[in-house]
Amino acid sequence: MTDSRRGRLIDSDEKPLLLLIPGLLCDKAIWEEQIKVLSPLVDCVVAHHGSADSIETMAQQALRLVPPERRFSVAGHSMGGRCALEIARMVPERLDRLALLDTGFQAREEGAAGEAEAEKRKKLLALARSEGMRFMGREWARGMVHPSRWDAPVFENILRMIERFTPDQFEAQIRALLHRPDATLLLPRITAPTLLVCGREDVWSPLARHQQMQQLMPGAHLEIIEVCGHMSTMEQPRDVARAMTDWLIF
Repeated sequence: MTDSRRGRLIDSDEKPLLLLIPGLLCDKAIWEEQIKVLSPLVDCVVAHHGSADSIETMAQQALRLVPPERRFSVAGHSMGGRCALEIARMVPERLDRLALLDTGFQAREEGAAGEAEAEKRKKLLALARSEGMRFMGREWARGMVHPSRWDAPVFENILRMIERFTPDQFEAQIRALLHRPDATLLLPRITAPTLLVCGREDVWSPLARHQQMQQLMPGAHLEIIEVCGHMSTMEQPRDVARAMTDWLIF
């Protein structure tokens, strides 16, 4: 369990619970290495979005994995970070800790910028439907990982993960992101110890955005992962696991 007065894990017959939420077209594989490291400290539960097509629904589904009487910590990567923020909005009184990795907090922009985002996502969906998820993933993932990993095994692991999803699931998740809620006003109200993680070279959810989040969240700690793009948990798993371990025990 957690001593909320000191924010530290303490001995208990029942380990604390950590809810892990994957991002767009990601599954348990995104957290695989962190689970290995963190399992002695916490019971890890991984959410699955299924066919959910809103951030709020994804958050509600994830919450159902946690016994209603339990306090817990939550970590979300990318789209999963937005779900984690919704959970912080829904049940702040049950939240021990919050970790947001390579994510964002603002709604889609209005006007031309928002339309450009929608068009970009729709083109990826059309590619997935015409050429298959792997083909689309190969084009998309090059912008998500550090260029030094384009020919590395981790890139193939990412493609295999993307292949486990269907175009219909992709479309549902795109719909969720295009209609994502704004969390700007929520951030200053979050009191749980918060970790922000960002790959130095993340171009999808850039470092500047995480620095904005840190300014809005009193006491939040920002961990920058070097030589790393958007897929930090898979690109630099040990560095992310170390940051999450520190977040859980201090």
